[in-house]
Amino acid sequence: MADTFKFRIDHHGSLVRPPELLAARASFAVGRLDAAGLRAVEDASIAEAVRKQRRLGLTAVTDGEFRRADLRGAVFDAVRGFRYVEADRWAAEGELKPERSLVADDVAALTELTRIPAKATLPSPAWLAARTYVPGGVWGSVRELGLALAAIVRDEIGAVVAAGVRYVQIDNPGYAGPLTGAGGGIDLEEAIEIDSLAVALGDKPSDVRIGLCPLFRATGADRAVAEKLFASVPVDRWNLPFDKGTEAEVTLLRAVPAEKDVCLGIVDPAVAELEEIDLIMDRMDVAGAVRDLEDVAVSPSAGFSPVAGGNLIGAEEQWRKLIHVETIARMCWGNEL
Repeated sequence: MADTFKFRIDHHGSLVRPPELLAARASFAVGRLDAAGLRAVEDASIAEAVRKQRRLGLTAVTDGEFRRADLRGAVFDAVRGFRYVEADRWAAEGELKPERSLVADDVAALTELTRIPAKATLPSPAWLAARTYVPGGVWGSVRELGLALAAIVRDEIGAVVAAGVRYVQIDNPGYAGPLTGAGGGIDLEEAIEIDSLAVALGDKPSDVRIGLCPLFRATGADRAVAEKLFASVPVDRWNLPFDKGTEAEVTLLRAVPAEKDVCLGIVDPAVAELEEIDLIMDRMDVAGAVRDLEDVAVSPSAGFSPVAGGNLIGAEEQWRKLIHVETIARMCWGNEL
């Protein structure tokens, strides 16, 4: 078995933002609401989201990313040196200097709302570097920018752990290209180097787990690339899609080293209809033939609202999906969660 801290009923972090929170953000953007007013609405929305998560059997809770427009905001909102360009694009055009915590202060507040372990989600420095590098600018290469970002993310993970958080997830959807054989978008060797630096905590407590989500849809699978990636980045868990029943999903699962945990995304957060339980259990049987299920967790295959207001299903449908995940977990492991 990989460990005893399994965080077996999981979700990626982002939740559907309530209407009052979206309205408060819109008012803040045009100056009709001040920072204190926005913070009050965020606090109330997060408290309600945590209350609903407590009613479920989740083994980790999040703040839904309610304080950010999207995952990247953890860095863009807190680190000086980035400039918004256009069409949701940012550019790294100066020295990177954190002006406040990325997520540590937020998750520290989250731990005061519940005894269930809090989970922090951060963007991969390799992914951000690939998306914000400006040729001919102040940064000599994507690698140089990525290593600078990795140092910031590593320090933040240390701060998160010091705040009492025991589960951290890094997202790098840029790995989807090489993993599915599509190529493009990221240099695999550089990305592995950068992300490895970010997650390599020399004094990581034994009960802290770091997971990495490398893609949200398995449209294909290059097993050689998967084996290289999964064996190289020193994380404890790989969060993989497993909601379509494709051979590519099974191929990726087979590529995970035996000493690593796997969290399988068994329901689609972008589709309101609930998946058939028998179909999910059939897929879990397939997973059990590949892996010891004692080292497996389950979750939705992606966040419910990676971009604020960009969700494809409603809040109530979201909670039904999470109940579905809990149901499958109870069927697989009973009360030994």
